[in-house]
Order: sequence, then C-alpha cells, then structure tokens
Amino acid sequence: MLPDLNNDEAEPVEMTGSIRRVLVVDDSRLQRRILVASLKKWGFDVVEADSGASAMEICQEEAPDLILSDWMMPGMNGLEFCRNLRKLNSDDYSYFILLTSKSEKNEVAEGLHSGADDFLTKPVSSDELRARISAGERILRMQRELSEKNRIVSETLDELQRVYDAIDKDLMQARKIQESLVPELHGTFGSSDVSLLLKPCGHIGGDLVGMFSPGVNRLGFYSIDVSGHGITSAMMTARLGGYLSSTHFDQNVAMEQRFNRYFALKSPEEVASILNARLIADTGIEEYFTMAYCTVDLRSGLLKMVQAGHPHPLLIRKDGSMEFIGQGGVPVGLVPDIAYSREEVVLEKGDRLLLYSDGFTEARLESGEMLDDEGLIDLVRKCDSGQSGQEFLDEMYWNLTQVMSKEFGMEDDVSATLFEYNGT
Repeated sequence: MLPDLNNDEAEPVEMTGSIRRVLVVDDSRLQRRILVASLKKWGFDVVEADSGASAMEICQEEAPDLILSDWMMPGMNGLEFCRNLRKLNSDDYSYFILLTSKSEKNEVAEGLHSGADDFLTKPVSSDELRARISAGERILRMQRELSEKNRIVSETLDELQRVYDAIDKDLMQARKIQESLVPELHGTFGSSDVSLLLKPCGHIGGDLVGMFSPGVNRLGFYSIDVSGHGITSAMMTARLGGYLSSTHFDQNVAMEQRFNRYFALKSPEEVASILNARLIADTGIEEYFTMAYCTVDLRSGLLKMVQAGHPHPLLIRKDGSMEFIGQGGVPVGLVPDIAYSREEVVLEKGDRLLLYSDGFTEARLESGEMLDDEGLIDLVRKCDSGQSGQEFLDEMYWNLTQVMSKEFGMEDDVSATLFEYNGT
C-alpha cells in the first residue's frame, strides 16, 4: 500500500534544529522514493536503507534524528531493527516511527515495548506525517535540553567532588596538626596521673584538652570547648594550644618565670582573665570558649580551679561517692574585664576529678532527651571500678556510644580530662 502524500507541496515542517537527518527504511523502493521526495521537499537531509540490517550499519556510523521504518520487511523486520537500535550505546537519541498497516492494540503495545516512539498507519497521510514529525521534534528538543542539563549537572558534580576531595585532604592534614596539640594522652606526675580523651565529631573539632607541669609537685590541666564547629573552631583550638603549651613554657600564659631559674603556675583565675583579655582585644573574632582549668599541689592535694562556663567537673571520691563542683562562671571571650572566681578543693589519696565537655551531657539519647548530669553519673558507674586512666575514659566513651541516638549519632565533639590523685 503506497503512502498518501498528495499534499506534499504544503509548507515545510518548522525546523528548530532537533530533527535534521532522517532515515527511511523500507524494502519497497517505490515507497522509499515517495517518502524521501516529500521529506526532502520539507527541508530534511534524508538517507535510506532497504533492510533492517542496512539501517543498523547506518545508525552505527551516525545516529539519525528521526527514523521512519516499515514494520514488515524480510530478514530483520522493523521491530527487530528498533530493538537492536535501542541496544546501541549512543548519546544521541533517534526518534523512531513505525510505518504499518497493523492497528490492533496488542500489536501497538508490542511496538512501543520494543522501543518505538510513534506509529503511522498506511496509507500515510501527508498532514499526519508532518504532525507526527512536529511532535517528535518537540520531544527530541526536550530530551536534548534535558541531556544538556544532565551533562552540566554531571560536570558540576564532578567539579564539586574534586573540590570536596581537596578539602577532605586539607582537613585530614588539619586533623593531624590538631592531634599534635595533644601529643600524649597520658601523663604521670609523681604518684598521680592525668589522662585525656579527645573525640571530634568530624575531621576536626573545637575541643581541646591538655596538661603541663613546670616542676615537681606542680601540675596544671584543663578542658576547653570552643563555640561552633568546624574549621574556625579548630583554628581557635590551635591558637589556644599555643597559649597553653606543654613544651614551651615561655609561651604558656599559665606560667611565669621567677628569678630566671624556674617557672611557676599562675592562679587559675588569672589565667582565665589573661585569655579573656586576649580574645576581647582581637577584633573580628566572634568565637568564645568555655573552660575548666585546674592547678594542684601534689604534696597537699590542694586543687584550685576556675570554671568559665564549662560543665561542672565531677569529683569522684575514693569511696565511690560523686559530686559536681564549681559555680559556673562566664565563658572566655564574651565579656571584657570580667572577674573570674576560684574554687578550692582538698583531694584525698584515691580521689579523681573528671573534666568533660558538653558533648557528653548534651548527647542525644534514643528517647530524644539529652544525657544530662545524672546520665553522666550512670556512665561513670558503669565503668569497671578497677579501671583507671585511659581505660576508664575509653570505657566511659564506649558506654556513651551505646546509649546515644543511632539516628543522630555524635553531634558534638566529646572530650574529657581525668586527674587521679594518689598522694605524694
């Protein structure tokens, strides 16, 4: 049955650039000639094939924008040609119209399932053919616009991945630098010990713990939590690590040199005031930090402490009783010329003092509530009474991970300093 293209003298199909090259596939030379003549008059670049196999060779070399293929052909029929076409790994999509005398719904469904986009029933009407080509033009235009947008998105994601990898590499190096601020997690001073725990919630964190001793029987240790998270907080901890250096006493603001012979510890409240003045003097810095800083005379057990907005330290007596100490105080770097007060406690042999960040007490539980002070005491009680130092802190942290919300995980840095007093 020959195509009905008597109106092929009508206006050409409006060209928008999506369909330029058309492939006509039919084993009938006459039907191909009629279709090709009309398509050329409408302004298309037309190629033709007399079989499905020949059409596949053409498509493998260069995919056409539109394919008009007869269904019934010897050898590879139109359906088989369409299936093989869709298997080609090509970035260019070809709009496929089957020419057929079939009109049963199941046959149409079979054609669509094989990858055809549209159907034309023979004899082909000129107006209908032009309308179907126009529809294909719109679909191809949208498909190619979508492909271009996907390409841009893909390139953007690739670029973001490269940037992320670079940032991740920098953050890994920053973590190593930050870890160098706490070179040792345990120190023994006479018969007493200090143990440290530092667990950032990300690559880097805003918590800092440390200890230093300028001489026999004199010891200072601290727990600091910088406001915020991420890079700015980590930079602040690096700065504070220099202010409270455990190796360069001449740079440590918590010490003063006397008689050019030895270093002595300044009072905790004086140290807090010095740090506060330095942060307030730095314009453009919005970060502040909380701190619990202690000095202890290892001969007498006299512990002096300043609490600047940090969680109340937990005093664990030898007999197992526990109490929170301290009066709170104002964070460092918030208010100029603030006066910090000092707390004093006399420790007995076997007593322990736990300084910790709010990453413990504000950890979210499965119930949605925070751990709070009572939960912290429960964590301590769950630890083996025979454990001490680093083992005690590690088990305490492990106990925390067992009760915190699995959905939210660790939302804040977790750190702690444990001082164990064992007399002279």
